[in-house]
Amino acid sequence: MNKWNLTNNYIPLIVPSIAAPVVFFYMKQYMESVLPLEIVEAARVDGSNEFRTFNTIILPIMKPAIAVQAIFSFVSSWNNYFIPALLLDKAEMKTVPIMIAQLRSADYSKFDMGKVYMFILLAILPVMIVYIILSKSIIKGVTSGSVKG
Repeated sequence: MNKWNLTNNYIPLIVPSIAAPVVFFYMKQYMESVLPLEIVEAARVDGSNEFRTFNTIILPIMKPAIAVQAIFSFVSSWNNYFIPALLLDKAEMKTVPIMIAQLRSADYSKFDMGKVYMFILLAILPVMIVYIILSKSIIKGVTSGSVKG
């Protein structure tokens, strides 16, 4: 990371969690179980190009899987301690888990549990907000295939 000038940068913290092999495997398995190939073949017969087929047919079917992986990727990146501790040296770039660990390892006579609990609240709130926003698309995706009467 030093050779690529990626220390004290957020890029190596975000990209590996998005491009993880588990994400690709989950998406592949989800597509095989949910997406019927007949729909894609019908779109090709109707004259739709691959880009339009992907954007209008495949992507709406994949929304629940994308939302699940977005939640997992965000939570794992947000709670990651090891890689940010290795790559971030500047105090203003420290992540919330690193700051919580630094507060907890502070001198016992100056140790303030109120600050630790406040940082824990700050660590939990964005995760809850992302989950609340993305859970709507998960629920819509699950109910879109149900029979409506």
